[in-house]
Amino acid sequence: MDDLIIYSSTDGQTKKICETIKENLTSGNKFQLISLDEALHFNLEKCEKIIIGASIRYGRHNKKVIDFIIKNKNILKLKKTAFFSVNVVARKEEKSTAETNPYILNFLKKTNWKPNKLSVFAGKVDYPNYNFINKIVIRFIMMITKGPTDINNSYEFTNWENVRKFAKELEKM
Repeated sequence: MDDLIIYSSTDGQTKKICETIKENLTSGNKFQLISLDEALHFNLEKCEKIIIGASIRYGRHNKKVIDFIIKNKNILKLKKTAFFSVNVVARKEEKSTAETNPYILNFLKKTNWKPNKLSVFAGKVDYPNYNFINKIVIRFIMMITKGPTDINNSYEFTNWENVRKFAKELEKM
């Protein structure tokens, strides 16, 4: 039986977090790391544990993630599951938990899914690698939310120790 780590990543940070989780699981070699697009064609019934990580862009998770959860909810109910969201809002302490992060709360409401474990991780603002439009829009959002606005720099907010702790919590699932 395979276990899965599924990622939906906009700029690669969510995939990087999934890779770190896999590396920190003592049973990591049992886990297959796949993209959401690959998961659309995967037989989830043969899995025991399914971990899903999804990023936010412009205030939303990728619609494919929501559709995937809704489509597979009956299978997911029978498995040991975990979900985490990656968003820059989580850089703020008051929005850094699954219980207080607006994006994860909205996601759970939309999908009506109850994974066994939940978490949220702050993401990364990577201005130098954004196209012109994303650079301007994200900078505007950062200005409004009192985040970094220097477009010559990247800002990583991910707390890697929290990612490793989450991986250890998944061992007990």
